[in-house]
This record gives sequence, structure tokens and C-alpha cells, in this order.
Amino acid sequence: MFESLYQSFEDQADPSQGAARVAALRAELVRRGLDGFVVPRADEHQNEYVAPCAERLAWLSGFTGSAGLAIVLKERAAIFVDGRYALAVRDQVDLSVFATVTLTDTSPQQWLETNLAGGMRLGYDPWLHTPSQLERFSKAAEAAGAELIAVEPNPIDSMWSGRPLPPLGKITLHSRRFAGEVAKRKLGRVAAALGNNDALLVSDPHAVAWVFNIRGHDVAHTPLPLSYALIFKNAEPRLYADARKLDNHTRHSLSALAEIEEPACLKRDLEILGGEGKKLLLDSTSAPAKLAAVFKDAGGICELGTDPIAGMKACKNATELEGARNAHLRDGAAMVRFLHWFAVHAE
Repeated sequence: MFESLYQSFEDQADPSQGAARVAALRAELVRRGLDGFVVPRADEHQNEYVAPCAERLAWLSGFTGSAGLAIVLKERAAIFVDGRYALAVRDQVDLSVFATVTLTDTSPQQWLETNLAGGMRLGYDPWLHTPSQLERFSKAAEAAGAELIAVEPNPIDSMWSGRPLPPLGKITLHSRRFAGEVAKRKLGRVAAALGNNDALLVSDPHAVAWVFNIRGHDVAHTPLPLSYALIFKNAEPRLYADARKLDNHTRHSLSALAEIEEPACLKRDLEILGGEGKKLLLDSTSAPAKLAAVFKDAGGICELGTDPIAGMKACKNATELEGARNAHLRDGAAMVRFLHWFAVHAE
């Protein structure tokens, strides 16, 4: 569990391992009949902050930035970063192994069109990309005469000796005193906003935390409970969270709002709903392509769009606004105390 009171900015990069790990990945790709693999800096929810077990890009390349992507082919590899990391990538990554590509100059799909060849098979982890991301990659591969291949399990996971275990941060209730609105009413508002859809897959943990009035301790710097939810137009919601994160009091409180299921049950439930021909709304920015494919392959109708929780969460109620003002006051006081200390003691 993380206790992230302050951001340390400690550099954990290790570029010395890049050449050996890329060579090992290439050997694994050959074993699986692949010519390349896409390694995003992402988890199953497209979070900015990810758990240590999801830091695959950092493990492979040494790059620890909050946004980036690598593509490893048999003869070449590239790492894509934005302007924030133009200097950091030089220090963190073995540039004899990875060519650095600035995203504003060349997109990954443009690079793929140029560097893939006919008949090549490019692998990807379907849990770490959204359907819209894969659509762009698929078009690029098709333009080069190559093929995009879903790969499970992720080849990096099978190579990563000592990979951290998935986090089990405790899920806690977020009091109405701070939320300003009970979760039951929030869930009702979401259900009423589904339009022609039968259900919403909540894939962004920020949205799960808001709508159920819960907080978690799974990643650094933001109190996220890594979890999913299904909110139905005409049925009880379902929250998919590891039972080990829930104490008896929290489980009892949440059970009054929703069915509590293990995350592994989500695929099964999506297959059932898809088999019934239901229509499901998925958030285009956070839903994993894997879950969209599971539902669609079972016969369901997917609508990729905007999770309505995003707009609701953005419109702060009076309690939330007051909380934000108080937080700014505390932050300002802390900054003034620091500046005073610095002026008195700094040489």
C-alpha cells in the first residue's frame, strides 16, 4: 500500500538493463511467432499513475515518465515521448537500443506504417489499449501489409523476474460530509443518463471512486481503488473489486448499493450480457479493448463514448467547492511557512 504524502521525484531509471531486456523480449516474440510488440506506459484503466506491477515500459527501457510508448521490432526499437521528457529520455534510456521519437513529430501509427513490412505480425496486450487506440494501430498495420495480433499473457510479465504483485490497498468509504451527495443518488443519476444503453461499464477508477463514494490506496499520489463497475438502467449495479481490499464494515455498506463481485467475474458477466444482445456504453478513453471484444464477440452492441460520470464529477456541489477552498487555504499556509523557513535558514 502506498502512503504518498509527498512526491519525491526520485529517479528509479536503469538504462543499463535495456539491451538485455529488449534482446530477451525479442527472443520471446520469436517463440510466440511475432515480429514485434507494443509496450505502452499504461495499466488496464489508462491511469496516469500506475501500480509498480504495471510499470512495464520502465522495466523494459528505463523510462519512468508518466506518458510514453515503445515499439520493439526484430531489427529496431523506438520509444515515443512528448516534449516534457525530451531531456529525461536521454538520461534514462539506452539510445543505442531505442530510437527516441517525439510524438509531435511522428505518431506511433506513422512510425508503424514506415517500419512494418508485409506479412509481419505485431503483438499487443488487449488489456492495455482502448478500442480507439487499436483502431489507429490496425489501420497503420494494414497500410503496411502487416497484422495486429492480441497477445495474452503479456510477454513482459513472463520475463519480469521479481515483478511486484498487484496492489491490495484498502478501500474506504468517503463520507457524505466530504462528498455532499450520497452514492445511491449518484448511481440513480447515472442510470437515468444511459439513454438507449442498457448498461455502462465504468472502467476509470476515478469514476468508480466518485459514484460509489469510496477511496483507495492502490497507486501513488491519487486515492484510487483499482476496480470496475457495471451500472444498469433497470437493475442493481455491480462493483468488481478484490475482496481483500474490503473490511467487513465497508463491504456491508457497499452491499446496500451494489452486488460486490471479484474482478475476474467481469468477463463472465459481459459474456452473459452480450449473449442477451444488450447495448453497453464504454468510455472511449479508459475501457480496455479486451473487455469491449469480450462483450461484442458474445453478441452485444458496444457504444464507445463518454462516461456520463465524467461530466457529473466535474460539476462540483457546494460541499465539494467548500472542500476545494479549504484545501487551497491549507496549501497556501504550508507554502508560506516553507518560504519563511527558506528565507530565514537558506544560505
